[in-house]
Amino acid sequence: MSEKLLIRRVAVLGAGVMGAQIAAQLVNAGIDTVLFDLPAKEGDKNGIVQKAIANLTKLSPAPLGVKSLAEAIVPANYETDLGLLESCDLVIEAIAERMDWKQDLYKKIAPHVPAHAVLASNTSGLGINKLADVLPEELRYRFCGVHFFNPPRYMYLVELIPTKYTDQTVMDGLESFLTTYVGKGVVIGRDTPNFIGNRIGVFSILATMHHTAQSNLGFDTVDALTGPLLGRPKSATYRTADVVGLDTMGHVIKTMADTLPEDPWHQYFAAPAWLKALVDKGALGQKTGAGIYRKVGKDILVLDVAKQDYVAQGDGAAPEVVEILKEKDPAKKFAALRASEHPQAKFLWAIFRDLFHYAAYHLGDIAETARDVDLAIRWGYGWKLGPFETWQAAGWKQVAEWINEDIAAGKAMSSAPLPAWVLSRDGVYSAEGSYSPTQDKVVARSALPVYQRQRFADPVLGEKPVQGKTVWENEGVRLWADDGDDIAVLSFKTKLHTVNDHVLNGVQEAIRIAEKQFKGMVIWQAAEPFSAGADLAGALGLVKDGKIDQFEAMVANFQKTSQAIKYSLVPVVTAVRGLALGGGCEFQMHSAKTVAHLESYIGLVEAGVGLLPAGGGLKEFAVRASQAAGPNGDVFAELKKGFECAAMAKVSTSALDAKELGLMRPGDRVVMNAFELLEIAKAEALAMAEAGYRPPLPARNIRVAGDVGIATFKMMLVNMLEGRFISEYDYELASRIATVICGGEVDRNSTVDEEWLIRLERKHFVELAQQPKTQARIEHMLKTGKPLRN
Repeated sequence: MSEKLLIRRVAVLGAGVMGAQIAAQLVNAGIDTVLFDLPAKEGDKNGIVQKAIANLTKLSPAPLGVKSLAEAIVPANYETDLGLLESCDLVIEAIAERMDWKQDLYKKIAPHVPAHAVLASNTSGLGINKLADVLPEELRYRFCGVHFFNPPRYMYLVELIPTKYTDQTVMDGLESFLTTYVGKGVVIGRDTPNFIGNRIGVFSILATMHHTAQSNLGFDTVDALTGPLLGRPKSATYRTADVVGLDTMGHVIKTMADTLPEDPWHQYFAAPAWLKALVDKGALGQKTGAGIYRKVGKDILVLDVAKQDYVAQGDGAAPEVVEILKEKDPAKKFAALRASEHPQAKFLWAIFRDLFHYAAYHLGDIAETARDVDLAIRWGYGWKLGPFETWQAAGWKQVAEWINEDIAAGKAMSSAPLPAWVLSRDGVYSAEGSYSPTQDKVVARSALPVYQRQRFADPVLGEKPVQGKTVWENEGVRLWADDGDDIAVLSFKTKLHTVNDHVLNGVQEAIRIAEKQFKGMVIWQAAEPFSAGADLAGALGLVKDGKIDQFEAMVANFQKTSQAIKYSLVPVVTAVRGLALGGGCEFQMHSAKTVAHLESYIGLVEAGVGLLPAGGGLKEFAVRASQAAGPNGDVFAELKKGFECAAMAKVSTSALDAKELGLMRPGDRVVMNAFELLEIAKAEALAMAEAGYRPPLPARNIRVAGDVGIATFKMMLVNMLEGRFISEYDYELASRIATVICGGEVDRNSTVDEEWLIRLERKHFVELAQQPKTQARIEHMLKTGKPLRN
């Protein structure tokens, strides 16, 4: 067995945009991190780094899971602090993309990099072997490329690129570390310019730009066509360029032109005249307020190249093309695109044809398998399917014939022939794995032990992971388990995993079965979100039909389900990722333990629809406040955070933030890789069971803040009302939340039991549901997805 790569401390060299945000993601993961940059010319030598660290707390989207983590990053400079490198196990260089600067820095730091440490360059496209040339021989085998995508917290992709010297154990160790501890999806690239993601992704953008001009389409029309309609992000093509920065886009295109002179598509590796003109004018996109798009007042205008001015956006995608794109069968969709005479359809066929052609032609040079290319594009560019998956789904042989016809007819961007392997195969994916042109065979996924932790890895075309054997199911949920497993898994079947009667009854029945047949149970969903909360449409229907008794029974059943989770005889662990709102949040509050992916957005959001939390959320805040205050402490002080959370419908910005807000407990676990969530949740449940798990004793002596607490909260609310920060109805809602969380109109420090608090929650919830303003808020949310402030 190879020696395990132990990483206790990491140094990041370069406190620019990427370096600082890589450091932020490392401290999110609980990794001791030192951030280096040049010494400041005046004042504190670490001034440059300190400024960069302070800036991390201001950026949006936030690089840090919680702002307080900024203090965990150790500032350092190359003049006085190189000695700190001697305590580091991994050094990531992330300075500007200049070969000479990077090599000069390597010469400077090499004497201080310990003999066991790994050195990696976060370059987006420079030659890794060439970078290694200046390193002392003993450091070369511990050097490689590690390319994070921007922004490093949110983009799943990291490309690892070995040099001809890099030791395989270093590669395996780093891949395992980045996957589990930093929470990334690793793809191994070859040492070619721009590696995999940007080589294919930027070519796709260049092909789109070329065909935009050929088809005489507007930038906004192209964005309407190349976003969600193709299973790609809303920012599509040109909006993405604005977000990335048109100067950056120009730089990446120039890199391709300079470093790929032999590429058969080389003539297209040039920034269009309009892009150069915008950069020269300083219109660099989002960061300067104008680029391809420009916001004027409330309107977003788009650049019209012919008029050389910004104009109102056009009609977008043509209805007949939208109809083609809605076709579920990929083979029929591509046949229709190719056959259509509509300019937008011709444009779409052209951008796919040239992307497929380019990706196939270069696959052998840039990656081991088609899977590597598809995952790099999905994880780095946010596409639902990569180019090879799209091609194979559309009918490999037929599409290949069409591409060949277009090459012969001179319609394709390049006359380079399709590789022989393309024409000899039926596709690149089969049950055995993905095709490798270098080995001329199908290759299985990596067998590294780290991937055994991913019971459901991100599947590529043809991979259909089976969710164990069904133990029991109803219309709302499915309880399943793997053969011989002691932990059962419960998954919801509803849209957005909302909670309705079938789910409530299903959770209760699943717990009864788990208590008899298993050692524990995990509530886990195969895809995000964990749960968007209660089924509002169904609940509103009951109230509108005057079926208040049925509505109250549903609320009571919700509370009964939360209590069943809390008092189950076997541990119920919630595995949360994405949204866990309202009832979804309350389920995890009642579980024996929550295991949450860093990107979990948890909150009691009922106030946004004119209600208050009534699945036991306010009751739990009251119980926890009483326990935290102990027999003599100040219960009211402990309640403040919970009250603010519920009254302001706060949603955590991460799982770490959910802990700070008190929505998760100190002992709950935060997981970096979403695909390891189930494995870790099951391990936690089993560990609790093996340690002789018992549910908590019923909370019978809950000390509450009572009437004095309610009055104090109301005083705060009156100030907000008078300052017009809240509406009169917000005041009404928040007053009721205060009443429940403080235990009702009883004397301060009175003791109540859980049943008392549950009844209070239910009473106010049912009364609010009958108010016209609450019903208006619910209807507005159902129609628009946005809260109404009435």
